[in-house]
Amino acid sequence: MFTDSYLPARDGVVTSLLLTKRELERMGHTVYILAPDPADPAQREDGVYYFRSIGFQQYSGYRIPMFPTDKCHILAELDVDVIHVHGLMFQAVRAMLAGRGLKKPVVLTFHTMVTEAAKFYNFTPFPEWVIQLSMWTYLRTILNRAEVVIAPTLAIKNEIKRYAPHIKRFEVIPTGVDLDRFNPGLDGSDVRRRYGLDGKKVILHLGRIAWEKNIELVIRGFCILSKQEPDARLVLVGEGPAKEHMIKLTEELGVADRVTFTGFVPDSELPQFYAACDVLTLASKFETQGLVILEAMAVGKPVSGIRYRAVAELIREGENGELFEETPYSWSQATTRLLRDPQMYREGALAKAREYSAGQWATRLLDIYKYAIESKAGRVSNKVFVKH
Repeated sequence: MFTDSYLPARDGVVTSLLLTKRELERMGHTVYILAPDPADPAQREDGVYYFRSIGFQQYSGYRIPMFPTDKCHILAELDVDVIHVHGLMFQAVRAMLAGRGLKKPVVLTFHTMVTEAAKFYNFTPFPEWVIQLSMWTYLRTILNRAEVVIAPTLAIKNEIKRYAPHIKRFEVIPTGVDLDRFNPGLDGSDVRRRYGLDGKKVILHLGRIAWEKNIELVIRGFCILSKQEPDARLVLVGEGPAKEHMIKLTEELGVADRVTFTGFVPDSELPQFYAACDVLTLASKFETQGLVILEAMAVGKPVSGIRYRAVAELIREGENGELFEETPYSWSQATTRLLRDPQMYREGALAKAREYSAGQWATRLLDIYKYAIESKAGRVSNKVFVKH
């Protein structure tokens, strides 16, 4: 598995990769990870093959493995059967070259809408339309070379197909959710005590505090909501380049005393944060799946989400959450409905999460690998593969 982001960085790609690796290993398979070198050598893991990298100035914590290397020869020594790419940039190119050189099939999961991230982190002098055109030209080349492309949701698959209609095989396989780790029996009382949330109605936002996450909409919406719900509290878990801006915004809007920025939280504590909240919210239009939605639902929590792409695919209004338009008022209305009776959505949330058990989706991924291996060897036609 090649990836452009890996521990100690934490994002949806890293979570997906680690969960997939764990489930495949449970089934008796061997998984190797090829990732950017961390800044601190002490953070290296045994069994991971690292590529020399530099820090990404526009985004603290991320590394770019941009240097020439011949490390891909290790795949021949490891005698791998299939190469799975979890990134779209430098590691994707390396994976494609390795696949061609070793005559191994390459499977690619489209985790991130990198074309949209460019507008927030463009360090070139070129206008956005030039960047978009260039990136889709590059992405089509990468996508068309993969034996199979995987999208986490149908919404993303349909969108990508408009830009890259000649992909050989295109399947939808979501990242599953760990139902053992995220479950309705968790206790969030310690988290509530730690942040002074006892007796309060808690709205949780969990993820990178980055421009593309649309957190400003949440804060402006909370300013409206808190006037009708004085006991409501907004908890923002995570770090990111937009954090200082968001802190200042809460001060300008006069809600700083009702908004908590926890900073980085260890991965081991995340389940307790879900358990401590009444509602999870997600306003990002950037998501290809939105794994935090499923993790919250697995704990029995409803979600207020933006009516866009993958988020709208997971949330069923009146059953496991509510959707809102891209306005602060719409956010406040949808989130208020959930806050006033979160238990009404509990069973719907749990039922939705059960549809995405990690083991179930790992089994589907194995089917994809088998198809890719046979297809690369020229032993099957595209019509043979059976969709589940």
